[in-house]
Amino acid sequence: MCRRLNIKMNQSIQTNQLNPYAIQLCTLGRWIAQRQWLPFGSGLFSIRTSEHSALFTAPDKDKTELSPADLIPHDWTSQNQPDTATAIHQFLYQQNPQHKVILQTHGVQATVFSRLIKADQHLFVGYELQNLVAVSVEQRSCCPLAILDPQNTELTLQELHQRFAREALPHAFLIRGHGLTVWGDSIDSAKRHLDTWHFLIACELDRIKASCHFN
Repeated sequence: MCRRLNIKMNQSIQTNQLNPYAIQLCTLGRWIAQRQWLPFGSGLFSIRTSEHSALFTAPDKDKTELSPADLIPHDWTSQNQPDTATAIHQFLYQQNPQHKVILQTHGVQATVFSRLIKADQHLFVGYELQNLVAVSVEQRSCCPLAILDPQNTELTLQELHQRFAREALPHAFLIRGHGLTVWGDSIDSAKRHLDTWHFLIACELDRIKASCHFN
């Protein structure tokens, strides 16, 4: 029995090592880690492999050393109960078939910002780079970033469902005290959304700091 399991695991590792999606995700993961948005191996990345499945990064894995062998397949048609982070990814994939890549990070500025803002969303106004994440004409001038409170899996998914029912989210949301989650229809778009949102959050933090200083 153990021998069969080992053979199956080895076959899965070999398959991932040849999978171009796995290679791309690991390359992106190492780039994100170099930006110091993933302390102590935190964060969760995934890439869709079919209508009902995706490859996920292993928990607590140092993302600076991420390789395809560290990716774990997950099929949401199975009866296994995922943890909250995995369930969020699963929800986003099921929400829209165009969601291909999901990135959850824990950068300092995004985490601080999520605690500083007490409302359930923050409006970004006047930034040129809003165009890179906006999903409507209106969001190009006034772009809302949703901020969720940390809850159990069921309540978190309920709130996400309500947010999506209310309006299209601009490829991202924050969980208060936790970090930033973004998604895209490709590796490149997910990377662009992640980098853009970190930039916008950093700008807004500096703007708020300057406003407090002058007041």
